[in-house]
Amino acid sequence: MKWFNTDFLPKPVRWLLLFVTTALFIFCLEIAGIPAALLLGSMISAILLAVSSINIKISSDFFTLAKGIIGCMVAHAITNDILTEMAADWPIFLGGVISVIIAATAIGYILARRQILPGTTAIWGSAAGGASAMVMMAEAYGADERLVAVMQYTRVVLVAVTGAALAHFLAPSHVPAMMTSLSLTADYSWLPVTLLIAFGGSLGAKYLRFPAGGMLVPFAIGVVLQNTGTVTLFLPSWLLAACYMIIGWSIGLRFTRPILAHAFSVMPVLLLSTLSLMGICGLFAVALSSFTNVDLLTAYLATSPGGADSVSIIAASTAVNVPFVMAYQTMRFIIVATSGPMIVRFVVKRIRLKTPCLDSSEQTDQIRQTAKKKML
Repeated sequence: MKWFNTDFLPKPVRWLLLFVTTALFIFCLEIAGIPAALLLGSMISAILLAVSSINIKISSDFFTLAKGIIGCMVAHAITNDILTEMAADWPIFLGGVISVIIAATAIGYILARRQILPGTTAIWGSAAGGASAMVMMAEAYGADERLVAVMQYTRVVLVAVTGAALAHFLAPSHVPAMMTSLSLTADYSWLPVTLLIAFGGSLGAKYLRFPAGGMLVPFAIGVVLQNTGTVTLFLPSWLLAACYMIIGWSIGLRFTRPILAHAFSVMPVLLLSTLSLMGICGLFAVALSSFTNVDLLTAYLATSPGGADSVSIIAASTAVNVPFVMAYQTMRFIIVATSGPMIVRFVVKRIRLKTPCLDSSEQTDQIRQTAKKKML
């Protein structure tokens, strides 16, 4: 049953509904202090319109270009200070990062093996990398990016709330929000160069059929050119806002009532898996703090399996070692982004020994009833 009879809604009216609902949700999320409000507000509003059968489509080219901008944004966060920090403490960083990846993969394996979620969807959704990056890579490799988005952004919110609470109670003092590592201030003359890297890299990867290259190629180019002093990446806030909304809309508009019902049916398991991973990472943080000279709050923010953007905002506004946090988060993002496909193939190969690995939305809908029974 449709909420509206969309046959008589002109396209401008549909877009107006999308913009109005998006603005409303973004405003509410910002007031509530929820991280990634632009992305989450856009995705929620698009989901509501999609399940209401209001037909709106975002061009795949816009989605590809938005991924290129996000790749440049992540590249901009990787400064020479972060690279130096990673090089100096690489054994500790590598060991901690691999431990978190193993824990996240194990949780994804359990979810996939029990068919609570389709095979690679469970693995990408459990991956401890950047949320938006994991959603994009999941989509590129054939997983159901809608369920991956539900898993990843549920964790983003929980980790951000927990991190903010710990920062409030554990931090010895607070400092102004500097965002040194993620500073986006620069001369507008660098904007055409940044757009060329983002759009050229993403479109080139698309036509070369490089999986997840829409974000990874601009990311790689941006890191090299920025840290060799060749270019200065410039990403104005309005451009980032537009890209986050495009990505949120593109993901949200792909939801259907059956897939949303399935997500709610397995939400207790998703919450349990997220809290389990957060608990494991908390233990890793205690160990990291014991073996290094960083405080416990710095170690927790570094090992947190949430979005690097929200974690960096908390770190930059708290008296912690910001380069250490960003270096750890960056190394994990790079390893997960580059090894993700290999990890997925490794896990799927073992799942298929006894159970089929399902990925498409149609197959997701088919196992919905099975998942409900397992939840009981």
